[in-house]
Amino acid sequence: MQGSYWIETLGCAKNEVDSDHIAGGLLAEGYVPAARAEDADLVVVNTCAFIESARAESVDAILDIGDRRRVGSRLVVTGCLAARAGAEIAEALPEVDLVADVGVPVTLREGPRWRAAPDRLPSLDLMRIPRPPATAPWAYVKIAEGCDRRCGFCAIPSFRGPQRSRTVDEILAEVDGLGVEEVVLVSQDLASFGKDRGAPGSLETLVRAIAERVHWVRLLYLFPTALNNRLIETIVDTGVPYFDLSLQHVSPPLLRRMRRPGSRRGILDKIEHIRSLAPDATLRSSFILGYPGETEEDHDELLGFLDEAQLDWVGLFPYSAEDGTYAAALDDQVAPALALERLRECAELQDGITAKRRAQLVGTTTTVLVDRAGRARSIREAPEIDGVVTVPEAWSVGTFRDVVISAAIGPDLEAVGIDER
Repeated sequence: MQGSYWIETLGCAKNEVDSDHIAGGLLAEGYVPAARAEDADLVVVNTCAFIESARAESVDAILDIGDRRRVGSRLVVTGCLAARAGAEIAEALPEVDLVADVGVPVTLREGPRWRAAPDRLPSLDLMRIPRPPATAPWAYVKIAEGCDRRCGFCAIPSFRGPQRSRTVDEILAEVDGLGVEEVVLVSQDLASFGKDRGAPGSLETLVRAIAERVHWVRLLYLFPTALNNRLIETIVDTGVPYFDLSLQHVSPPLLRRMRRPGSRRGILDKIEHIRSLAPDATLRSSFILGYPGETEEDHDELLGFLDEAQLDWVGLFPYSAEDGTYAAALDDQVAPALALERLRECAELQDGITAKRRAQLVGTTTTVLVDRAGRARSIREAPEIDGVVTVPEAWSVGTFRDVVISAAIGPDLEAVGIDER
């Protein structure tokens, strides 16, 4: 046995998948999981570097674990911060024993501290390492790495590289080994899956194949202009009409500055089409407030869209200037205080919309998947980012139950069994 390990994961769902693959590699090498970081022989911090606050959180986590880990253990830093600033991390933080770009297991037997230029970062294709079975009744599955788009605010392509899609067979083999009831597909650009392999339309094939294996399949972060009618119909046909549209804004002039296509009218037309096929479809999106050049007219356009679209779930984020991105060099930077004021205005409007849409569900029947004791979700709630459904504590985790929604409390619902009304 090699020893014990602990993995600290920061950031998005894609990082959670990477951590699962790291764990799979460590288990294959003979490591066993530790109960806490302080007990582990090897501590891995899988970092986020999407925006400045995420980088600061990652550094704080490294320093904290560096202080808490036991004498003689090793501290490895991986993930986006390692890919984006590996040399700086290795130089500035003596607590770190190894910095690895994407993977860890291939480098674990190396003794000395790593100090090198970024192009010499040790790396490993994590997607080829088998994952252990899931510990929850659902799991994220990453179907591609990298991104070919060049949105003005995003630095991800600069350190994650171009899109690299996995094969359908690789993904299905992973799904089969997870033992879950729900699969949540993630990547930087889901709707472009397969295009880099010369196989456009592969996402529809993949979704249909997964839907034959698990009860629910859900897709997160769909680029709106790449969401064609075939994909919309495929998602609706799975029985989980949940659409997470990565919009960022709706004002055409601002979208052009963001280097993204689309318009308020075009997006509303797509939403109308989705609801014509599935009137109860759930719609989620996210928006950036305070992007350089955002005017009051742009902001009013977004407020009008939120009121008209009546989305179920919305994430709102203030703009963060990222080195190396197109937007960082733009003029007309918006004052942070004004960006936050606009964010609060959108949040107040959307919170009311979400609460109203949730309240409309009271008295309806639905099916829920019990995630953990007393907590469940229906097809309307994605794990970890949306509201939850409170259910009786005695219901077994991993089971489906037919329920009546008995109450709504903001974004969350309460439910009872159909026979317990």
